[in-house]
Parts: sequence; structure tokens; C-alpha cells
Amino acid sequence: MHLRATARQRLRDIARRAMLERGLEPEFSAAARQEAELLRGQADAGDRALRDLRDLLWCSIDNDDSRDLDQLTVTLDGDGGAPRVLVAVADVDAAVIKDSALDAHARVNTTSVYTAAQVFPMLPERLSTDLTSLNADAERLAIVVDMRVGVDGVVAGGEVYRARVRNRAKLAYNAVAAWLDGRGPLPPAAAAVKGLDANLRRQDTLAQAMKAERHRRGSLALHTMEARAVFDGDALADLQADEENRARQLIEDFMIAANGVAAKFLATRGVASLRRILKMPERWDRIVALAAEHGGHLPATPDAGALAAFLVSRRDADRDTFEDLSLAVVKLLGKGEYALSRPGQEPPGHFALGVRDYAHSTAPNRRFPDLITQRLVKSALADHPPAYGADELDGLARHCTEQEDDAAKVERQVRKSAAALLLEGRVGERFDALVTGAADKGTWVRITRPPVEGRLVRGFEGLDVGDRVEVTLKSTDVERGFIDFERR
Repeated sequence: MHLRATARQRLRDIARRAMLERGLEPEFSAAARQEAELLRGQADAGDRALRDLRDLLWCSIDNDDSRDLDQLTVTLDGDGGAPRVLVAVADVDAAVIKDSALDAHARVNTTSVYTAAQVFPMLPERLSTDLTSLNADAERLAIVVDMRVGVDGVVAGGEVYRARVRNRAKLAYNAVAAWLDGRGPLPPAAAAVKGLDANLRRQDTLAQAMKAERHRRGSLALHTMEARAVFDGDALADLQADEENRARQLIEDFMIAANGVAAKFLATRGVASLRRILKMPERWDRIVALAAEHGGHLPATPDAGALAAFLVSRRDADRDTFEDLSLAVVKLLGKGEYALSRPGQEPPGHFALGVRDYAHSTAPNRRFPDLITQRLVKSALADHPPAYGADELDGLARHCTEQEDDAAKVERQVRKSAAALLLEGRVGERFDALVTGAADKGTWVRITRPPVEGRLVRGFEGLDVGDRVEVTLKSTDVERGFIDFERR
């Protein structure tokens, strides 16, 4: 690599190399690029059941720099005044034909890869940020999940259908959260739409009730941070953690509910589907010990409800240390995966969310499993044979899990390369750290300023996940993303 390469270019090159090493494709084929250029929009296939919901107060809430908008939300009054929450999901299948060159690329990578210096989208930006993105003031086709929600936050039922929608306001998490918390003004895009402020307040109220109800059912209140690179031009200036806030939580609560309704919809239609699952944690004994260290008591066998209650109590008692506790629990819970759910078969469920029925369905511009689910839903709505058979879904579940894991490793490697670049001149400094991994393959720690994870190469004996230690930065390797600490 040329010594004069900028930080951004160095990280881009590292990302591309890491993707190729893990069997991911950083570039689209000529055939896929040509298909994208020839597209003119979404095809409605003359669907007479397509509803016209363009006049509703739809809005998107996403990251400040997000351009691939997958969802819109709105609340309405249902029968008898009971509230309804509607989630509109971009109809990507209306533009991306199954088994096309575009579909083939999406099927290989299975996800967009978000690295520190560049996003490698699952679909070309002509689609993901334009033709199939739910952009402001643009009319789009969508799959709508229409849910009835009680004042207690219980989703009493829902239906799924196709519709035309229009995003009335493109909003960002931080600005909406500041307004909801009384720390900032109503975002101008929302202020320009009559009645949207009241609708957003109602969305927030319902989301808070839905979250409380999920925690009562055993959904875990976890708060972890993801560090993102901050550039000044092409120079790396800092690593900053994205903070949790009410607007992020609002969208999270609505998407979890919508994914549950989508899964149940396919189950009631007798259709095999992909489920997102998280099995019982294998290291429950360490979670029990960690809870005891924080003054809690958990049963000897995995119990999501007991863990959820403990986490809520710790969050309320000590918010300053809750993030570290959350990170330790997340590491001990293990990884989620995709699994086939056959008709009539009891799905394994998602331990951390406390739900049995859960299918990724709300981000088809970014994740291939969501596009698979969308095609299955549309086939069922049209009374057509399923877009995918059970055996094919079984293979796709394993493939999507593997590729998602590899994409996460690429993102993590580039984050570490960015962190190594930022820490190059700080070798020898001491940091307070949290042990985030302890296994035969190595012990890992995370420091908070900047939020960086690295390997503990000396003094790791007797440590386990959740322990706090003081470490010294020993060395960095930007190209390999290595950050080594030692404990004297």
C-alpha cells in the first residue's frame, strides 16, 4: 500500500481485502450493474388488492446519514378507538426479480457490509438508495404490517397487505430523540407536516408500552454501543459510540413486533419460513456468576424472565456501569442464527427477545433473509405456491448465517484497523478495560475512550468475561487490525 494513502483509502483497501478473503463480493457483476441501470421502478403486477395509503402521515426515522430507507411508521385509530401501528416495508421484490443477476449478488453476500470507510451495499445504490428506498416525498410500493396494540403494549393481532405509500418526512434518530426528551426542537421536516408531531408522540407512547410488555415477557434490556469512525475529510479524527435513545428504541420496538406478525402470518398460511433464533445460552453458569457479582440472583437453569428482571433492576440502579454489564451478557448469550421453520413445527424462538415467532422481514434493502421473507409473504398473499421450498430454505438458513457472521467479522476487522490507526501513537499508555471474551483461543478486553476492543496477550490468567482490569497498550497493526494489550 502506498505510504501516502489517506486513512479512508487505507481502510477501504483493508475492507475489500477482508471481504474477498471471506468469500464476500465487494463489487457487482457487469450483469447486475446492467440490470440496475435498466430498471425504472417497482412493478405492481396489476395487483387489484393494492391499497392506497399515500395520504397517511408516514415518516422514516433512521441514522443521520442513512440513504437506504427500509421502513416507514404511522399510528391510526382502530375500531373502537384502539390504536393501530402500521409499519411499511419497502417492496424490494417488486424491482429485484428472483434468480436475476441482482438477486444472485444479494444471495452471495446476504447483507450490506457497513465498514468504517465504505458501505458495500447488498443491492446497487440505484435501488437501495433510490428506486426501492422509501425516500422523502417519493411514492413507493410496500408491504404493510398493520398491528392492533392495546394500551398495555400487547399486540392483539395484525394483518399484512400490499400498499402504495409516501414518506412525508425523513427524520433522524438523534433529532427526534432530543425533541421527545425536551432537549431540542421538533425537526423541521416533521414541523412541515401538519399533525405529524402528535403522531410521533403517540408512536413514542405506544413504543414505550410495547417495550415494557416485552420486558415482562422476558425480553432482555441490553444496552451496548457500536463505535463508528469519524472522518475529517479523508483523515480519521475519532471513534464515537452511537448512543441509545428513545427514537432508536421506538423503531426497534415496532420492528420486533412487525417481525413477529410476519412470522405468524406465514405460519397460519402453512408456509415454511426462515426464523431468526437465539438458542439457550451455553454459558448460563457465567451469567449467573456475573449477576451474583452485581448483587443479583438467577436460577441454575436458563430463565429469560429472571435475567430480564435482573437487567432492568441493574439498569435502574446504576446506569453508568450498565453498558459494561450488557456487553458482558451479550458476549455470553452467543450469536443469533437463521433456522428453517416448517409448518406445524414449534420454532425454537429467540432467547434475548423473549419471543417464539420471529422472522427478519423489515430490512429487505439490506438483508437477504428479509427479501426471502418478503417473497414468501407476497406468494401467500397472492395464493401462489411459496417462492422457496423448505429444503431450499434450510440451505439458505445455514448460508445466511455463515455470510452474516463473515460480514460481521469484516466490519469488526475494519473497526479494529481504524482503532489501531487511531491508537498508533499511544503505545505504552494505560487504560481501564472490561474482559469481553475468555476462551482457549484468547482473552479479549475493551477500553471505553476510545471504544476499542483488543487482545490481552499477557496477564490473562484467571480472567473471565465481565472482569475489570487495568491494561497497557503493547502494540498495534493497522493492516491486520490487531490491538494488543498486556496486564502486568
